[in-house]
Amino acid sequence: MHKGLILTGGGARAAYQVGVLKGIASLLPRSVYNPFPIICGTSAGAINALSIAGRAGPFRLRTSKLERIWHELTPADVYRTDPIGVVKNTFHLLASFVHSGYGIGKPVSLLDNAPLRKMMDNYVKFDYLNTAIENGELEGIAITAMSYASGQSVTFYQGHPQLTPWNRSRRRGEKIDLTIDHLMASTAIPGLFPAVKIGQDYFGDGAVRQLKPISPALHMGASKLLIVGVSDNQAGSQQPVELSHSPSAAQIVGHMFNSAFIDAVESDLETLHSINRLAAALPQSLREKNHITDLNPVDVLSISPSESIDLIAQEHLAQLPRSLRLFLRLTGATARGGGASAASYLLFEQGFCRKLIDLGMRDALAKETDIKGFFDL
Repeated sequence: MHKGLILTGGGARAAYQVGVLKGIASLLPRSVYNPFPIICGTSAGAINALSIAGRAGPFRLRTSKLERIWHELTPADVYRTDPIGVVKNTFHLLASFVHSGYGIGKPVSLLDNAPLRKMMDNYVKFDYLNTAIENGELEGIAITAMSYASGQSVTFYQGHPQLTPWNRSRRRGEKIDLTIDHLMASTAIPGLFPAVKIGQDYFGDGAVRQLKPISPALHMGASKLLIVGVSDNQAGSQQPVELSHSPSAAQIVGHMFNSAFIDAVESDLETLHSINRLAAALPQSLREKNHITDLNPVDVLSISPSESIDLIAQEHLAQLPRSLRLFLRLTGATARGGGASAASYLLFEQGFCRKLIDLGMRDALAKETDIKGFFDL
């Protein structure tokens, strides 16, 4: 059975995925190079996906190096936080208002993520992807972005020749050699980070309009899926927050982010579980009579935070750069304003990321039996 790894989006919350991957690596033999022939990443999950697929060496070493990056990460490694950079980007954004709403020379955004591009271009060995595919270590790697021209969810993938493009309602798969542009496009949260031009089209964060986050892995032939999300709904964070005022701008944005990064994955998982029950209940005689050959159960293991990420984020808001703290305070991205959820997506701060890595590690080890069963250990 072809095993697929799906890493969802979530900004700084994706540090949790690193802890889960570290936990999985500790349960596998040291000699394992890549336990996931098919890897799919979206938004910040694309960073982790390419960091795993685009490096040589044992899986345990790859996860260790990835952990080191997130362990030492600061906001300045992801976006410009210096006063000059912030003022320059703000001026560029304001100038767009007198230029029909679009940027002069470059796409508009609140933040400049040039530091992230530089860091990831140096870290991910894009040339190694073809080597991994040729030596049988990797069957396919997919990164999803959103087309501003068509509104489609576009999955850019690289893999074996037998993997063919697909075209479905509002989503399609396009075979291509992946580059840093595809990674940056997938992580370009609308409004926060600039859109990226690929060919004649501009692309933004892949979690936006990705109605079927699981489908790319299935299109590439995965029959067993391990999904690492960043939703903390099971931790009880979905309980209403009592506010003595109308929702703040940050609280509204937080719900929009959760809708893009979390809701689609949970909805798609529910659909998959329903299909699995239907496939399991369908008699073989009925399958043969109606020539049903493509309805087969998909083995799924999903791991998500057991603690509230929003509550963890509240403890670390003060560690953000002063310029960003001021902006977040003005928009209500505080515990009092109910907008800590929105702030968590930008909280690329060491203390926050390290706590999420530790949480991911604990959650993975808590599912040791399930993980070993997934890998038939």
